[in-house]
Amino acid sequence: MEKERLAAFSDGVLAIIITIMVLELKAPHGGSPGDLVKLIPGFLSYVLSFVYIGIYWNNHHHMLATVKRVNGSILWANMHLLFWLSLVPFATAWLGENHFSKWPTALYGVALLAAAIAYYILQTTIVRAQGADSLLSRAVGGDMKGKASPLLYAIAIALAFVAPLAANFIYVLVALIWLVPDRRIERILAEAER
Repeated sequence: MEKERLAAFSDGVLAIIITIMVLELKAPHGGSPGDLVKLIPGFLSYVLSFVYIGIYWNNHHHMLATVKRVNGSILWANMHLLFWLSLVPFATAWLGENHFSKWPTALYGVALLAAAIAYYILQTTIVRAQGADSLLSRAVGGDMKGKASPLLYAIAIALAFVAPLAANFIYVLVALIWLVPDRRIERILAEAER
């Protein structure tokens, strides 16, 4: 199967996820700027989740650029990733509506951790299908960011019960680590074109 269909479906799901998140932002009940202040936690959780979905979209796009064809295993691994990402709007809404309290912060971390694991599974599935000498395999190598992120999420989930703001800081930190698309894949693709 050609990868374009997988990419198009994934792009559509990610666009819907962002749409759902923005629809959760409610207008304030009142006409003064002070009424907007009450919405700051919801807006901040939306911004963080928007960045995360953007990071996944960007890195997913880069990863699929290394793939020639997809098989059933890759399709299911991709669906697994999309499932966990589809839970981000719920976790985002709960986090924002409850002002970053412990349980919503922990659940948000669980959604991020599960998505990170699912992304790793997709990456591993692609490498297995394409071969150990594939473009993706050569590009990711040891994948320090990919290994550090789940560890940081796990720490943040545990920390959520004693210091929710510190846990949310870790979520922001991981997002900052991933904000720049994976240059290793861009380098490998550029080398392959030459």
